[in-house]
Amino acid sequence: MTVSLAASLLELALGLQLGATGSAGRNRCTIEGLTCRPREDGAFEIGIERLEAMALRIASGAHGLEVERIDVQGLAAQVRADGGTARMVSLQAREAAFSGLKLHGPVALPPQVRKLREAMQAPAASAPAAGVAAGQARDDAWRLDPLAAAEGTVRSRITDAHLLFDADVTVPIRAGGIDFNDATVEHVGPDSRMGVSKMGLYVDAPDGRSYLYQFAAAPVAGVTFERRGALLGPWISERGSLRLQEFAESMLRQGRRGPGQGLTEQARLLLGRTALSGELRLGDGLVAMPGLQVFVEANEGGGHVVALHAESVGRGLTAEIASLTARDAVADWGGFALGAARLKAALSLQLRVDDSQMRFELALADGRAEGLRLEAAPAASAPALPTP
Repeated sequence: MTVSLAASLLELALGLQLGATGSAGRNRCTIEGLTCRPREDGAFEIGIERLEAMALRIASGAHGLEVERIDVQGLAAQVRADGGTARMVSLQAREAAFSGLKLHGPVALPPQVRKLREAMQAPAASAPAAGVAAGQARDDAWRLDPLAAAEGTVRSRITDAHLLFDADVTVPIRAGGIDFNDATVEHVGPDSRMGVSKMGLYVDAPDGRSYLYQFAAAPVAGVTFERRGALLGPWISERGSLRLQEFAESMLRQGRRGPGQGLTEQARLLLGRTALSGELRLGDGLVAMPGLQVFVEANEGGGHVVALHAESVGRGLTAEIASLTARDAVADWGGFALGAARLKAALSLQLRVDDSQMRFELALADGRAEGLRLEAAPAASAPALPTP
């Protein structure tokens, strides 16, 4: 089938704006084994033995999806014509292999996101052993189960900081938590100490205490606050600790007023001069946010190693996983609900701040997905979630 006809069919069925990636403005799309037959309900059923697309770009509002190459096997779609306009109702595919897949756009956390459609739920036998069943996410349903067993170390270098001079910060993470008694802040002169109080995360330097992040209210989930010595003396006997999963989920549920909420002005300046690196081994479990759910499985290495790095934390951060294994993925995007029974790929997530606007780029390389399902969202539904 010719490129123009194949692309036209895709654009007609998906109702999305298709284009080419790169400056050359060229793409390729081939279809093999095409069948089409009418259904009794007035819809058409389209079958494709194999669909291959290269240099493809799909735009949906402010967000875009780019694909260097995708090879889909065993595809079946239902298309309905309403008022002279053809729209895809549902799509299934046996498997797909892809490379160079990138989803990008602004980060936005809508105050309300619809419940994912029950039609997209995975079979009960393959549902996550713990947590919310697929299709039951609420607008506050943040779940970060893999953080519960996180192990690793995060290091940062603060260059020419007025408070800390040139400081080297080391934060060990053990069994999914941070014990600030083990965190170190090294620089010229007496070293500083990190900790957490009811007011927020702080650094005690030789010239006094400064808060990096201030809590809106205490108590905060997942936090054990600092403790002072006997008789309310000035000496800190325990610097406090964080349970990463509970703390991160709590902050995300409260963080709808935009990125950076709670950061002090001094912290913003420090983050602009802070380089970061680290490596974390995550456990398995459910990852859920408004409009997205996926169950992360332990791979052959016994977990997923996440490499973190940033030249300036204030301008952005990159997280990379060399081999991600997941199942029962369900997501809303571009007016569609997308599901995959299994997924394996190399993953890179980049967050960057441009003029106070946070943007993301989620890249998947050398990936394979099985049991793909795509459902058109009801007309009255809220906009789809753009974040990964």
